[in-house]
Amino acid sequence: MSRHVAVIGAGASGLIAAHELRREGHKVVVFERGGQVGGAWLYNPMTESDPLGLDPHRTLVHSSLYQSLRTNLPRETMGYRVYPFVAKESEERDPRRFPGHREVLMYLTDFAREFGIVELVRFEREVVYAGVVELEGGGKCWKVRSKMRSDQEYVEIDETYDAVVVCVGHYKQPRIAQIPGVDAWPGKQMHSHNYRIPEPFRDQVVILIGASASAADISRDIAVVAKEVHVASRLLGDGTTAKQPGYDNMWLHPMIYRAQQDGGVVFQDGSVVYADTLLHCTGYAF
Repeated sequence: MSRHVAVIGAGASGLIAAHELRREGHKVVVFERGGQVGGAWLYNPMTESDPLGLDPHRTLVHSSLYQSLRTNLPRETMGYRVYPFVAKESEERDPRRFPGHREVLMYLTDFAREFGIVELVRFEREVVYAGVVELEGGGKCWKVRSKMRSDQEYVEIDETYDAVVVCVGHYKQPRIAQIPGVDAWPGKQMHSHNYRIPEPFRDQVVILIGASASAADISRDIAVVAKEVHVASRLLGDGTTAKQPGYDNMWLHPMIYRAQQDGGVVFQDGSVVYADTLLHCTGYAF
């Protein structure tokens, strides 16, 4: 039986969800609050008004991409089964097996055009509510409320659907490390969600918290311009601070014990670094 289905989000998951639903004979509408497909793979040089991402009233920026980001998975495992992510011969394309983020966006755009998914997307339509409602004659359906700009104002539109597929991702609310004394620490703090380029950290002493993909990428990115880069990682346990191979200005530390009002950051091995910036590469709450 054909259903009327709303897909929320035109990123990687929303595009393939729309394709598969339509292939099975359903009528599909895709809501996308932005102006193009790609979701999390749309690079935005802008950052949020609160660099830590704690203020609920902050100006939100969806993208977490930094300028130098490349995939940490080979393209063979990232493509859709119906549309393999193969390298294309063109000057504007990135043929590397682990390509940059722009190549992923171009792949998603190609897929959406090739299979006619773009025609299903309502761009600049943000869904503000989705919930189950009772029908007058019995039964239930989904009410979807979206807003769109009209004559410099936003208007809200209610529609009903048989089903809703939510494809909005979960990299939205930054998770911040809890550090004793950090409220009195005089330096700057930010989350990796708001990192874009290394230049603002030129000649600074920077401490990154975390040892996963973003910390590994960003620490190497910043080391080119920073005075010192220090990475605090649980992987080191209570071990001793060690210089990172291949770098004269990067060290790996155990986790932070406390931050001090004089600008010092004390690690669990007792070592102290006087830093300009704490950069939380600590993932997201979801």
